[in-house]
Amino acid sequence: MESGVCQKTKKHFNSSDTFAMNLKQIIMQKIILLLVLTTFNLTFAQTKKKQILLFGSFHFENPGLDVAKVNTFNVMTDKSQKELENITDKIKKFGPDKIFVEWNYQKQAKLDQFFAKNTDSLLKNDSDERVQVALRSAKKLGLKKLYAIDYNETDFPYDSLVKQMKTANQFDLIKKNEETMKDYETDFNAKITKYSLTQLLLDVNKPDLSWYLQTAIKGGKTDNFVGAFLVSEWYRRNLYMYALITKLTESKDDKIMVLLGAGHTEIIREFVEHNPDFEIVELATVLK
Repeated sequence: MESGVCQKTKKHFNSSDTFAMNLKQIIMQKIILLLVLTTFNLTFAQTKKKQILLFGSFHFENPGLDVAKVNTFNVMTDKSQKELENITDKIKKFGPDKIFVEWNYQKQAKLDQFFAKNTDSLLKNDSDERVQVALRSAKKLGLKKLYAIDYNETDFPYDSLVKQMKTANQFDLIKKNEETMKDYETDFNAKITKYSLTQLLLDVNKPDLSWYLQTAIKGGKTDNFVGAFLVSEWYRRNLYMYALITKLTESKDDKIMVLLGAGHTEIIREFVEHNPDFEIVELATVLK
C-alpha cells in the first residue's frame, strides 16, 4: 500500500513539475516576444524618416532680378493651367503636411493675409509660382497656411566680383563667366519655346551650380576674396532657409514640400543629404 501511495505521489509531483515547467516556458516565450516587438517598434520609430519634396522652380512671374536674363514662360494659358491642375493633384496625392515657400520669413503675417484672399481670383490673375503651385496645392490639401522661409539679409556682390576680375586681369575667367551666363540664357530661352510646363519644371529642378565653385570663387587677386564672399553669402542664405525648415517641421509632420527657386533647392539638397532625419522624394517621382 505504501509503495502504491508513493508511486501515485511521485506521479503527481512529476505531473506538477511538468506543468510548472511548461507554464514557465510559455511565460518566457511571451516575455521574449514582447521584448522583440518593443525593440522593433522603438527601432522603427527611430529610423522612420520624414519625406521632403524639394520642388525647384523657375520664377513664373519673372522679376528679372537674376544675373542671367531669361524670357518669361506664360503659365496662364489654358494648356499650362491644365498642367498645373495635374501637378497639384499629384502633390495632393503625395500629401505634404506643410508647404514652405520663398517668402521673407519675417513677413509671415503678410503671407497669412495673402493666403486668406480669394483663391479663385488669385489663380486667375497672379502667375507667381507661390500662387499657382503652393497656394493651389495647399487649398487642395486643406492646409491652413503656407510657411515663409526666405532669408533676405545676405549680399550677392556680382558687380564687385566682375570689377575685381578686371582688376586682377582675369580675362580668361571673365570670358568663361560671360559664356556661362550666355549659354544658360540661350538654353533656357530655347526650351521655353518647345517644352511643356511640366517638362520645363523637371528640367530646371536639378540645375548645374558649378559656376559658384568653379568660376565665381576664383574672382579677384590672391588677397581679395570677393568671389569666395559671394559664394559664402549664397550658401548662408540657403543654410538659413534650411534652418527654418528644420525648426518649423514638427514631430507630427511626416511629409513636407519646399517650393523655391531651383538654385536654392539644389543647395538645400546638399544639407538634407547629411541629415538622417529626412528622406528626399524626387519631383520626377511625384509627377509620374
